[in-house]
Amino acid sequence: MSKIVVIVGGVAGGANVAAQLRRDDQESEIILFDKGEHIAFSTCGMPYYIGGVVDKREHLLVNADQFAEKYNVNVQTNTEVTFIDRGNKQITYRNKTGKQRKSYDKLVLSPGASAIKPDLKGTDDERVFTLHSIPDMDAIHNFIQTKKPRTCAIIGAGFVGLEMVENLKALGIDCTVVDRSEQVMKLVDQDMASIIEDHLKAKDVQLILNDQLDSFSNNSKTLHLNSGKILQADMTILAAGIRPNTKLARDSELEIGSTGAIKVNEYMQSSDPDIYALGDAVQTNNPLTGSPRHVALAGPAHRQAFVVAAHLNSDEIEYAGTLGSAIFKVFDMTVGSTGLNKAVLDHLKIGYIEITHETLSHAGYYPGAENICIKILFDEKTGRLYGAQVIGEEGVDKRLAVLATAMKAGLTVRGLPELELGYAPPYSSPKDPVNVIGYKAEKALE
Repeated sequence: MSKIVVIVGGVAGGANVAAQLRRDDQESEIILFDKGEHIAFSTCGMPYYIGGVVDKREHLLVNADQFAEKYNVNVQTNTEVTFIDRGNKQITYRNKTGKQRKSYDKLVLSPGASAIKPDLKGTDDERVFTLHSIPDMDAIHNFIQTKKPRTCAIIGAGFVGLEMVENLKALGIDCTVVDRSEQVMKLVDQDMASIIEDHLKAKDVQLILNDQLDSFSNNSKTLHLNSGKILQADMTILAAGIRPNTKLARDSELEIGSTGAIKVNEYMQSSDPDIYALGDAVQTNNPLTGSPRHVALAGPAHRQAFVVAAHLNSDEIEYAGTLGSAIFKVFDMTVGSTGLNKAVLDHLKIGYIEITHETLSHAGYYPGAENICIKILFDEKTGRLYGAQVIGEEGVDKRLAVLATAMKAGLTVRGLPELELGYAPPYSSPKDPVNVIGYKAEKALE
């Protein structure tokens, strides 16, 4: 039976719900509202456009008109949904013509997240930026092209901060990274983060840890840190993380989870069963522990979109939770992580054993072998895998993929030596590093 499905927000979540739903449902009316100009774009690709690795801006974008025609979706860009009347199942939206209302049978919320911007004087200066949207990307790109900055301060050493370091350095811009934590990239443990830090220093990146931005002066060219240190920078990128966009959900009195994101069930339904939510704005559970997590990654958002579209078609496919498998590149190094790290396990008071294995990415006698470091965290009694981290210049992605798959399949560390992984000298060794760390973990359990 045909219905009216209203989707608020595009990108990996909302746009994929619309596309998947239309593949299976040719009758329903589907309307997608997005307050921006673009219904879908590659957030992860933006640093590489700024750095010139991706040469054409349009390669990151999905054309709204082509999307609307292909999937028979009513796409309304530059249109903001401002209110949900749950009792009457109507939304209020605003565009250049003013305020209007639209009824719905089912509502899907994909409002995404926003870059955290500290409430400091100077953050609105033309030389201070965040990077979470296409307008953000365009502003940084245009500033670099027109102002020719020579130095940049990056506040935050997470995904965006470290990816921007590489791309700015490629443009000849000297970078200083400031982070309030004791380490870069809190996704990994401190011993693994130290490998990243050494690599950054080798690339002439200045690191300032255990410190944070206090204020700007001199037209935001001067940065004052809490420690009293003073930095001079032609531009500043605020990369201190993101915050889920939950205002619409809160105003509608939908339940918000303990992480500050929208709480959903296994079918991605909010506390109102006619309203779904997904993507960067939702809280899901970790499949290993059942503990709530807010994970903003494209892969989980795509899977959640499939679950939502299926449920809208009365097909009950459950979302199994988010491991949080992530990978990124910083200069010549690749860093991957999946599951839980030590900080999270300690917070949850879960007992674990940690094992680290350093080796070569493939057979040492074959040219091009690079160092690779693998770390796993597992239950001290059962050997169940809780988390894995991999760092190196080659072969990181495939080891991370194997370990993430092993975790999803419920393997213990005893299963790692039994994995039959492809071997030839250019690719691995007869005993892959994943096999070897499994042997080491078995011995630790004994």
